Amino acid sequence: MIPDFINDPSHWGHFLFWSGFKVVMAFALIMPMVAYSVMLERRVSAAIQDRIGPNRVGPFGILQPMADGLKAILKEDFTPSHVRQIYFILAPAISMIPAFLTVAVIPFGSKMGSQSMVIADLNVGILYTFSIVSLGVYGIVLAGYASNSKYPFLGGIRASAQMISYEIAMGMAAVPVFMLVGDLNLGKVIAYQADGAWLVFKQPIAFVIFLVSAFAETNRLPFDMPESETELVSGYNTEYSSMKFALFFMGEYAAMISVSALMVTLFFGGWTLPFFGLNETASTLAGGILQILVFLGKIACFMVLFVWIRWMVPRFRYDQLMDLGWKRFLPLALANIIITAIILWMQHL
Repeated sequence: MIPDFINDPSHWGHFLFWSGFKVVMAFALIMPMVAYSVMLERRVSAAIQDRIGPNRVGPFGILQPMADGLKAILKEDFTPSHVRQIYFILAPAISMIPAFLTVAVIPFGSKMGSQSMVIADLNVGILYTFSIVSLGVYGIVLAGYASNSKYPFLGGIRASAQMISYEIAMGMAAVPVFMLVGDLNLGKVIAYQADGAWLVFKQPIAFVIFLVSAFAETNRLPFDMPESETELVSGYNTEYSSMKFALFFMGEYAAMISVSALMVTLFFGGWTLPFFGLNETASTLAGGILQILVFLGKIACFMVLFVWIRWMVPRFRYDQLMDLGWKRFLPLALANIIITAIILWMQHL
């Protein structure tokens, strides 16, 4: 379907203004979330280990992310002589960009005025999401290759096997969701849940597979095989320093935010909140802002879960990681698709 603004030049300015506004707003939200996700990790890990955590810079340490960013910028940007320089420089950016592009199709609210709160309302939003997510592996693999060193190379090889393996399980876990909804548009997925129960209650197996696969896709413990400091020093980013090193971790936290937003959208109703009147399209500016805050609150809950799991669950062995993905999750996800298809077929008889 051709959008109306293409046929009517008078709408071009309006379309470009609101598109640019939503891009800027999304970026302005994600960057502080990335910065404060690092602080969240440090404070939660400190609480788990009975420590205080960062509390010196600003009231209650809330300015610590600014100090961390300044430190990363001012550190010496050292490039070893043995690396493949062009790829070495490209890898950090390539690992970070996909996480930001994924947010483009995720609705973070219903409407604010006449504008829907999604940057690009694609009819095949989930296909776009998975295609962009699959690009994230290239940055890590390229970093391992470009470093021209054994530990980074091993980390890159591990990342390629791990992320490709769990992309399959993650994609298959999402299939029953769209079988129930009958549409690939993420806005329609939220609308389906607004009219009924959240899909986590209808597809709990799909959610568990998707959640565990998300840990593997973002290289978080217990699946941090590409880094694995006890075996590979720091894996794919061993040779990096200064802002290039920081970009890898910004990419990791941005990926955590993106996959958390996707899980909120697919399984937890997006911006909806039952029993509080937030299942309907916002009719006021205040209602639209409240829905965005609800969406961000759900993402924050998943971010705490990511951090909590990191500091509570020990690292898997590599063979256990592959065994879980290929011998457990893949057959289980396939069985879930078949069972969902049978149930839907019986309902239509």
